[in-house]
Parts: sequence; structure tokens; C-alpha cells
Amino acid sequence: MLLNLERLDLLVAHYVAGCLPEPAHILVGSHLEMQPASGRLAGLLDVFAGQTLDDTQPNQLSSSADRLKAILDSPPEIELPPLMADHGDSLPHFLRSYAGRNLDDVPWKTKLPGLKQHVIEKSSGMEASLLWARPGRALPHHHHRGLELTLVLQGQFHDQRGEFSEGDVSVADETILHRPVAGSDRPCLCFSVLLAPITLSGPTFRILGDILGV
Repeated sequence: MLLNLERLDLLVAHYVAGCLPEPAHILVGSHLEMQPASGRLAGLLDVFAGQTLDDTQPNQLSSSADRLKAILDSPPEIELPPLMADHGDSLPHFLRSYAGRNLDDVPWKTKLPGLKQHVIEKSSGMEASLLWARPGRALPHHHHRGLELTLVLQGQFHDQRGEFSEGDVSVADETILHRPVAGSDRPCLCFSVLLAPITLSGPTFRILGDILGV
């Protein structure tokens, strides 16, 4: 879990710098709404970045064209989301705005037995979606060709790295080979941003069992 936390801190830093793709920006912003500690970290990083900018000596610009280019190349100011007091059955503000609907209005589609999905956005090499898994549902064993970010909105899931509960973010990349399993006491609801395809792996009987949900 320590490596996952280090990667998450790096994501928060990239969020403050304004250099994440939009779906990842939404996911990290939603995490900041749900987790006060991460929200405070983002606030501190934002203050530190502002102080560093204030302390930087300005460079002389040679022309109006250079001045305009410097303005256009400047990173945008990042709005830090308000912390959620109690999200209940609502989606975080950032995610609700991005999805264009609240949780009660999600048009779920069955992906596998016991696993539902709503794709918010999909393009070449990227998929952002809401995932709902019944209690105890295992996702097929797989590895990644790139980055996958998963924010737990309700419930929890676990894999060999440990347990991920509400507000936690799983950061998986090419080094991660896992079989996420939803907690046994309640359904697990997640927001997932997949920036590269996944590949199923492991024994055929286990893959078939996980696909069928048995």
C-alpha cells in the first residue's frame, strides 16, 4: 500500500499543477472532496506553488509576442474542491458535474453477472466509467498495459495490496497484477479511469469463473 500512497501523492501534485487529463483530474478532485487529509495536502501544495512563483524573479520579455506566449503557456489556476461533509448517496461535486447526472439517474448496463457499468466517456486509449459490483464479486485476474485509477465511492474492495475503502484511490500500472474483490457486506461503487487496455491472465478455469461470477 505504501507504493500506492506515494503514487497517489504524485497524482495530487500533478492535479495542483493542472497537468492531468480531464478524467484523471475529475477523479483526483473527487478524492480530495472525500478525503480531508488529501484535500489539505493539495491546499498546501497550491500555497507552496504560489509562494514559489511570487519569489521567482521575472524575466525581461523581448516583445509583445513573447509576452502573449508566456501568458498562454502559464498553467491554469486550479480550483480546489470543497470537502464533502457527508456524501451519502450523492456523487462528489466534481464527478456529478462530469457525469451530468446524480447517482439515482445512472443508466446502468450489465457488464458481467453481478457487475454493472456506466461509461461516461470513451475514446482511443481512455475509458472513464462508474462500476457497481455486488458484495463479494471478484473481477477477473488481469494486468495493465498502462495506468488505471479507481476511486471507491461506496463500499470497499481488496486485492493483494490491501483494502481500498470509501475515498481511497487505487493506482495500478504495468507493475500490478491483481484480482480485485468487492467487500462481502455491501455493494462496491467505484469511478474508474482506464488509460490503457487491461489483459486477462491466470488459469482458464479461474478466468471463466470470475467472468461468470461464480
